[in-house]
Amino acid sequence: SLHARMRWAGPEGDRQLEQAFTDKASNHTLGSETIRGTGTPDRTLSVPYAGERLSGDALRRRLDAWVEAGTVEPTCAEAVGLVIDNPDWLDLSDRTVVVLGAAAEMGPLRSLLRWGADVAAVDLPRKDLWDRLIHDTHRLAGSITVPVRDGDEPVSQRAGGDVVHDLAAVSRWVGGLEGRLVIGNYVYADGETNVRVSMAVDALTRHVVDERGRDDVGLAFLATPTDVFAVPGAAVQHSVDSYARRRTSKVLRVPLRTISGGRLLRRNYVPGQDPGINDSVVVQQGPNYLLAKRLQRWRATAYRGEGGLVSFKVAPPTRTRSVVKNRALAAAYAGAHRFGIEVFEPGTANTLMAALLVHDLRTGSPARQAPWQDEAYAAAHGGLWTSAYDPRSALGLAALLGLASAR
Repeated sequence: SLHARMRWAGPEGDRQLEQAFTDKASNHTLGSETIRGTGTPDRTLSVPYAGERLSGDALRRRLDAWVEAGTVEPTCAEAVGLVIDNPDWLDLSDRTVVVLGAAAEMGPLRSLLRWGADVAAVDLPRKDLWDRLIHDTHRLAGSITVPVRDGDEPVSQRAGGDVVHDLAAVSRWVGGLEGRLVIGNYVYADGETNVRVSMAVDALTRHVVDERGRDDVGLAFLATPTDVFAVPGAAVQHSVDSYARRRTSKVLRVPLRTISGGRLLRRNYVPGQDPGINDSVVVQQGPNYLLAKRLQRWRATAYRGEGGLVSFKVAPPTRTRSVVKNRALAAAYAGAHRFGIEVFEPGTANTLMAALLVHDLRTGSPARQAPWQDEAYAAAHGGLWTSAYDPRSALGLAALLGLASAR
């Protein structure tokens, strides 16, 4: 439906999206440059957390603590535990990982480079962005191959590809890469541009899969935790138990619910639901953000149903730049810990999610009985699924508490 609705604005006017790939104005070809790191590949999974870098038993204890607190699903700890047990899995030399949105804070680029991977990195043609990525690559162990325009300027001035305005050329470049591909979608833009970028990436993905076949292309996505999900019965029970234990809020929740007309501090689930329905949508993020992320969910479900390899993981709430610059969301995140929700630092979140990507590539990420179970597997939701209260009924208070603590 979205492919039929979205239009390609070419020199000859608006046309169907798939006609972007036959547009004569997009017939130019992007070249490639490879930048190689000088480091030694790290074959031990380690995750930065609270000023330390956790590995081995220390990382297992942190995973267990997250499970006990309801911060991640038990299957998340199990999946990361398998990566700890199999350090050779970090060697991804048998794959070409395409990172669309290479500079994204939540993306896996730096972890993959630390582990020595060969990455095809795509992001906007911006010198400052590529200066940073090239600098990081030089000090790490892997390599990045980047799309470049012709010319004699330094690579950072010629690198990059804009999937919205140069969809056909970037798609040809990705489709021409050597090796079995994993196309990772980590793109983000503000406002309505987010929908356009996500739609362009989806069109690119479909085009490359049609050319190379499902056996040669895997897909990777990070899901936002601030969406609506079906969740396992164990997460529902954790929330119900937490609701029963809340002593201070027991005193406050009845008058607050009365004053607010029932909008504040509602319980997260009706006891006994399996699966439960968790609604953690943050309206301040807007409909464009939600549609862009839903598009990725739909593609993941459809591709897995067709037999393709998919890594789709719910990522935790994280203090990324896009969150911090939204004052309302930043305030809500600052007070979220009072309701059992942990907001992650970017380095912790992106390394954890990169480890889950490795797990899925090495295990084949087999499909479960229902799509909601695929989405719930190894979810790192930060406690949104297990909180005592419906997140939409608590985040307003969290924002007030966050603003108060900032003062």
